[in-house]
Parts: sequence; C-alpha cells; structure tokens
Amino acid sequence: MTVVKEESGQEDPAGLPDRSDGYVPSKRRIDRERYKRTRARRATSIAALSTLVTGVVLYLVVVNAPGWPRTKETFFNGRYAREAFPKVLEGLWLNVRLLLICGVAVLVLGMLIAIARTLRGPVFFPLRALAAAYTDFFRGLPLIINLMIVVLGVPALRLQGITVDPVLLGGTALTLTYSAYVAEVFRAGIESVHPSQRAAARSLGLTNRQALRYVVLPQAVRRQVPPLLNDLVSLQKDTGLVSIGGAVDAVRAADIIVGRSLNYTPYIVAGLIFVALTIPMTRFTDWVTARMDRQRAQGGTL
Repeated sequence: MTVVKEESGQEDPAGLPDRSDGYVPSKRRIDRERYKRTRARRATSIAALSTLVTGVVLYLVVVNAPGWPRTKETFFNGRYAREAFPKVLEGLWLNVRLLLICGVAVLVLGMLIAIARTLRGPVFFPLRALAAAYTDFFRGLPLIINLMIVVLGVPALRLQGITVDPVLLGGTALTLTYSAYVAEVFRAGIESVHPSQRAAARSLGLTNRQALRYVVLPQAVRRQVPPLLNDLVSLQKDTGLVSIGGAVDAVRAADIIVGRSLNYTPYIVAGLIFVALTIPMTRFTDWVTARMDRQRAQGGTL
C-alpha cells in the first residue's frame, strides 16, 4: 500500500510545495495548478476593473447633477463634519451600552417565551396562549410606535416608583419588541430538533426538563446562531431610535447640531459611524454562517 505524505515546505515556481522526500509532481498537475492561478488572477482583474468602472460612472453621474453643489454644501460640509464627529462619537457610547444591556435581556426573555410556547400538555395552555399573544402583538406593532407609547406614555401616567428616564424606557421598548422576534427564532430552533432526540434522552432516564436543557436547547441555539446575530445587528441600529424621548445618543447629538446650523452633514456622520460599527458584526455573521454550513455538510453539526 502506498502512503501519501502531507505536502509541506516552500513552493516551487510551479506553485507546488517542495517535498523533502524527493517527490516530483507530474507535468499535468503543474499545468493544472498554473491554469487555476491564471483563472484566479483573471477573475480578480476583471472584478477590480468592473468595480473601478462602476465607481467612476457613479461619481460622474453624481457630481454632474444640477443640484450637486447645493447637496454637497448641505450634506457633505467638512466644517460641520469635523464639529459633529466628536459629539456623535460621544453619544455613540450610549448606543453601545443599550446594545449590550438590551441584547442580554432580549436573549433571556426571548428564550423564556420560546420555551413557554413549546410546553406540552393542556395544563400549560394559558401560558402558551399568553406567549403567542405576546409575540403576535409586538411583532405586529411598529417599533417606533412602541417607543412612543413607552417613552412618552408611561411618564404621562405619573405612577409612583416608575422611572421616567428616557434611556431606561427606550431600552424597555427595544427589549419588548426584539424579544418577540428572538422568541420565534428560538422556537423555530427548538421545533427543528427531531422528536427522537427528546425520546432518546427520556429513555436514558432524563426528565422532560433535563432533556430540554441538556439535549434540545443546545442544538436549537447552535442552529439559530446566524439569525440571532442578524437580530443583534438590527438591534444595534435601532438603538438610535431612543432619541425620540430626548436621550442624547449619536442620533440626538447629530440632531442638536442640525437644529442649530440647518446643515444635515451631522446626520451623514452619524450614519457612517453606525455603518462602520455594523459592518464588522455583519461580516462576523457571514463567517459564522459559512462555518456552520461547512460543518453541517461534513456532518459536524447535528
């Protein structure tokens, strides 16, 4: 039986590793590797050229538009951008804190609601009905209306012991809405686990609660990581809506400068900062999704 050793070492001009055992690749393999590199270089060149051409065309269309000078002064003013950047960056810290706190609260509350909707037996019907009503209501209610009701309506009630802090109220509204979406994500993951998994756990002596905790939930959460990360990205952007209650976050900081200068450049600065914060999370979500797809294709994920 011939044993093929793993290739290692430096690459030769043909692009193949230099083997220490004296192995010489065939001419056909050398030609195949050279052809692959040629196609890769050609594809990269074509992509770079098409991107450059598209960028140039868009640039010429925008700068040659009749209203471009006025638009440039109103939305892309360098002086107002320099003034707004540090203040918007300072307000962004509030958005980040809301993301971290609300993200944890959304995951916990969403998981509890999902478990409530998947409980079996007639005795749990009221709990299942309440969980279903909760998800239906807050998934159907627009987030901006929910924020207005909580941030503006709760203080109007003048209840004793209830906070009127717009940051806390805004975070509560975000948690109520996003927990409904996350609950459905978790429920889909729980129901995607084959019933035989739960039956096998029960046959090993686990109770229903233990089977749910140690067998069903780990598989459900692992399968739903990509959609959960997408919801986290959406939550990060929507933290800017708490500004409707007067909280000085990145959006409100930009709005203050716009109201004073009547120049909309601070909005562009705030938008670009949110985009810069979102892109790494989006790429991380794509990486996790691709990694899980590869593992599932290789049989590494249940």
